Amino acid sequence: MSYEAFFKLKEQPFSNAPESRFFYDSRQHSEALVRLMHAIDTMKGLSVMVGEIGCGKTLLARKLLETLEKDNRYEPALMVIVHSEITAEWLLKKIAAQLGVKDPGDKKAVILPQLYERLMELYDQERKAVVIIDEANMLLTREIFEEFRGLLNLEAPGHKLLSINLIGLPELEQNIALDPPLQQRIALKFTLQSLQESDVAEYIKHRVAIAGCQRDLFTGGAYKKIFHYSKGIPRLINTVCDNCLLEGYLIKKDTVDEDIVDGVGSDLGLKPSA
Repeated sequence: MSYEAFFKLKEQPFSNAPESRFFYDSRQHSEALVRLMHAIDTMKGLSVMVGEIGCGKTLLARKLLETLEKDNRYEPALMVIVHSEITAEWLLKKIAAQLGVKDPGDKKAVILPQLYERLMELYDQERKAVVIIDEANMLLTREIFEEFRGLLNLEAPGHKLLSINLIGLPELEQNIALDPPLQQRIALKFTLQSLQESDVAEYIKHRVAIAGCQRDLFTGGAYKKIFHYSKGIPRLINTVCDNCLLEGYLIKKDTVDEDIVDGVGSDLGLKPSA
């Protein structure tokens, strides 16, 4: 038997894989989506969202993409940067391909005219081209940020043709500063915060319900302990809760209490906040 069967769950509720159906609409995450959608709808040009490790940036990026894909007014593209050794031309080609350019060239001199033609097609169709780049803190060269500035210069009369949305760790701001003219063109910038203590219980209940269980699997005291060990960081909440359910299953206790959370927190090497 697995802990899913023991707790009558259809699946594990606390996986850290970024599945948008587990998205919890906290005040912080709801406001972040509103800000990003505002920047996109008004075609501000460049928006930047930063946040600490594990605060839910990637899941929010997936939720944003899902929202845009459901509406034919948008042509969205999501890229996740997995290493820092990419070139500006590789990035341009990737953006062009994801926005629907057929057979994009390998050189900037070929890609940019192709991309401009595609953006004008979308503009004539009254559709908005949107690029979302997650883990953008992995972009480290001034050359790449100069290319973003060039893309933002692609315009129709009185109208930008492309919305660029960069999402990453706080050092993204320092990286953008490598190109001061681009830094000045940031139209929207904000920080995604961790969950408040009042959100943590509802976040946990939401994920448990999505996984198929409608009862409380944690006591009130356990919710408080989880907040203090995780500092409200969703990734840590998931890790603590997943381990707590496993521990509950091993000792055949059908509700997670404070003692279980303390044991898991200690095993994970987490120090509770004061």
